[in-house]
Amino acid sequence: MTERDAVATRPGYDPVAAQNRWQAYWAEHDTFRPRDDGSAERRYVLDMFPYPSGDLHMGHAEAFVMGDVVARYWRLRGYDVMHPLGWDSFGLPAENAAIAHDTHPAQWTYANIETQARSFRRYGLSVDWSRRLHTSDPEYYRWTQWLFLQFFHRGLAYRKASYVNWCPSCQTVLANEQVVQGACERCHSTVTKRQLTQWYFRITEYAQRLLDDMEQLEGLWPDRVLAMQRNWIGRSEGATVRFEVPGRQQPIEVFTTRPDTLYGATFMVVAPDADLAAELVTEERRAEFEAYLERTKQVSEIERQSTERPKTGVFLGCQAVNPLTGHPMPIWAADYVLSEYGTGAIMAVPAHDQRDLDFALAHDLPVQMVIDTGQGDPAQTGQATAGDGLYVNSEILDGLTNKADGIAAINAKLTRDGSGQATVTYRLRDWLISRQRFWGCPIPIVHCPSHGEVAVPEDQLPIELPDLRGAALAPKGVSPLASATDWVQTVCPTCGGPATRDADTMDTFVDSSWYYFRYCSPGDQERVFDPDQVARWMPVDQYVGGVEHAILHLLYSRFFTKVLQDLGLIDFGEPFVRLLNQGQVINQGKAMSKSLGNGVDLGQQIDRYGVDAIRTTMVFAGPPEDDIDWADLSPGANLRFLQRAWRLAQDVSSPVGADPASGDPALRRVSHRILGEIGDLLESRRFNVVVARIMELVNATRKAIDSGPGGADPAVREATEFATVALSLIAPYVAEEMWQALGRPASVADASWPEVDPALRAAERVTMVVQVQGKVRAKIEVPADIDPAEAERLALAEAGVQRALAGRAVAKVIVRAPKMVSIVPVA
Repeated sequence: MTERDAVATRPGYDPVAAQNRWQAYWAEHDTFRPRDDGSAERRYVLDMFPYPSGDLHMGHAEAFVMGDVVARYWRLRGYDVMHPLGWDSFGLPAENAAIAHDTHPAQWTYANIETQARSFRRYGLSVDWSRRLHTSDPEYYRWTQWLFLQFFHRGLAYRKASYVNWCPSCQTVLANEQVVQGACERCHSTVTKRQLTQWYFRITEYAQRLLDDMEQLEGLWPDRVLAMQRNWIGRSEGATVRFEVPGRQQPIEVFTTRPDTLYGATFMVVAPDADLAAELVTEERRAEFEAYLERTKQVSEIERQSTERPKTGVFLGCQAVNPLTGHPMPIWAADYVLSEYGTGAIMAVPAHDQRDLDFALAHDLPVQMVIDTGQGDPAQTGQATAGDGLYVNSEILDGLTNKADGIAAINAKLTRDGSGQATVTYRLRDWLISRQRFWGCPIPIVHCPSHGEVAVPEDQLPIELPDLRGAALAPKGVSPLASATDWVQTVCPTCGGPATRDADTMDTFVDSSWYYFRYCSPGDQERVFDPDQVARWMPVDQYVGGVEHAILHLLYSRFFTKVLQDLGLIDFGEPFVRLLNQGQVINQGKAMSKSLGNGVDLGQQIDRYGVDAIRTTMVFAGPPEDDIDWADLSPGANLRFLQRAWRLAQDVSSPVGADPASGDPALRRVSHRILGEIGDLLESRRFNVVVARIMELVNATRKAIDSGPGGADPAVREATEFATVALSLIAPYVAEEMWQALGRPASVADASWPEVDPALRAAERVTMVVQVQGKVRAKIEVPADIDPAEAERLALAEAGVQRALAGRAVAKVIVRAPKMVSIVPVA
């Protein structure tokens, strides 16, 4: 008999019947709608909302069960919990599907939403469905447009011409954050550069606040997410240096983190695609420069920054003057410098930067060592020296060895001479939000020949998308909206003259940067959100989602929240108090993929094992943040465990309300100890160990029924109820069945988390093993909650341990209270 047949024919708990029964009950009774009446402290749990690309997959199964565990636990703890769900429903996949099937993107989008909604209900999520939203609904994107206008009026939304990341496959621009290793994050095509006039959000205005406010998140967000954001924002301290160019009125400003090496700056390099390069090049050199610029556009930024790539460039025909030495510095255009770094120009210090040195040697440019590290002259060795050392050839710095002193001295001189000053700069660049696609939020701006960029009046929002479909949506290098003549042509709100609508749509990350506010009052037709509701529910207490969003969605959401705070709409600056990242579900050591043939169908897994077994498997597989390999897991084994748990409730025969104090004291000590541990584990988000403790409790209770006091003992009822309530967080359907079998009123979701008796929890004693050099030398009965220091003291005091040590000093003591102490003597 196959495992599938064995599962299907095993008597007892019927997963399908339970799923149907309790889905209907929860829907009929609106079980998970928050009371919102002030009777209890509020908690807001939120999962990063899904994109409707098809039915739910294994990744959804892992991600959404983690947030559900928190929501259900807090509900049982007596909090009034809001746990909403919606869809991030604008996006390129819907547009591509519409082109392929000659239809409108909405048809594909909303069909998938309904498919996913049915699957989410089946998956047993404790969601308040009354707050459901879709970012592609005009009722939603009306307020996305309204927020854009607030940014626009505040100077935080602006339009400029610049070289942008261009995906030739998607035929649209990409923000810097959407370029991964030089490729489009969605289709993996090599990203090139194109000059376009685009809309930006001025996120750089908030760079320092985004850094400073991370202090509020320390210990509450994963360290790696905070590190990724800090690195992306990239605060750098240094100096702005002004280089005069003979014949040019304005000096060139360059930022450097090492102004102390300025005496060694022998030439200047400008990014070919920076406006500055085109301004500087002489007519004699222009043709050569423009040919080089065209070649540069075909090279990805990753390739341009490769240290192994030959250093190419063209001389621009002009020179700058080193403000410290007065020496001329030839100005070159070279593709290893990026236009987005600082001003798009660098001072080249070839002795102490390998890329500058490689360029200098390739083009016969001077090399001047100004820090002697004892590794020889880079002009002779071909190896730049980047470490600290003795300043040489540096006039006012000669003889110094401290970098901080050198930087301070040069900054002071630059300030005195009026040729520069100490500066802080950031790697972060403004957020490019324009997209040349149809299925997105229209930008509420009209372009008037007389008045320029004019905001659409708020009473005319939303600017809805026209009815384009099929071939009309195909990529053409400009937005499909540009071809919708009747839609594009309009009148200027200011003068009433002919004007055109902006034909781009917004990056879909704009939609997801504020949706968590809208959940607080999703039906509000008068405001972006009800400020009173937001004040009651926000910030989000627990946010759950993948680490891949660390420098996209999470950074943008933090930015939006700070802007809303400055607008006076909210009184807090961080949107998410606590963040939980879940890992990825892989199979056979690799990401699931149709091409690899290792995909696992979630629906089929649920059909075979039931929702609860899949949820339990996901939670039990490992810490939430770790990747899990489905090939290593056994949902069948977890279904058998759920069957055993279910049978406990059938075997309890003591009446509801029986005094557990009259029951078996040993089982009570185990029950209260385990329940206390489960509470601690839930607070620290160690959900996989929670499942292990529930299994331990189920086994102890089964032993009490089969070979102890039996099912009539009130302690058995208490232990079974403990197990049922704890299990409801992970396997809600079987828990509801057990709760009903125990004679308790539905729903277990409306129950209360049991109280742990501290005396019983502390009273339980366990056997602690003491080892010396790996050999057991003593066994001690100790309290289950013994302090590690006390465990070590008792272990070292044992006579058998002292004999084994034979007077030797102790090198190390490893304590795993209350189970084991391992002692390692000095050799």
